[in-house]
Amino acid sequence: MQGYRVAVDGNKTWWIKSGESGNTETIFRRYLEFIFTYAGTLSLAGEMKKVTDDSLQPGDVYIQGGSPGHAVIVVDAAVNARTGETFFILAQSYMPAQEIHILKNQNEALISPWYRLNPSALLLNTPEWTFKTGDRMRFEDSAEK
Repeated sequence: MQGYRVAVDGNKTWWIKSGESGNTETIFRRYLEFIFTYAGTLSLAGEMKKVTDDSLQPGDVYIQGGSPGHAVIVVDAAVNARTGETFFILAQSYMPAQEIHILKNQNEALISPWYRLNPSALLLNTPEWTFKTGDRMRFEDSAEK
């Protein structure tokens, strides 16, 4: 809203006050269109931190950065109070930014769209991509910086 935009020179980027200030929808859309032009799985993977424990929370992202790369985001998580098992729902979109949709769990249709967290599994199979369980990342909390 203060007019800061991303400046690009080759593969380097930085923030600079160069845009129109304000909070109108037009200004916001112009900003998003610019960001969506340059942001992808490769840049996103470089800005996130790997999840190194068995915790899982909404906002976690399974991501393989690249061209092509792919990412899915955990949009909900629940723990079965009786068994202690963790379940989660995944969503994805495509580039450029398009409508987001919930993924089916084709491996366990009886609990779909929920997925079961299995820390000992090596892979997470989604309808269009297979992730390694080590591909789970989390946005770094600004308080942690």
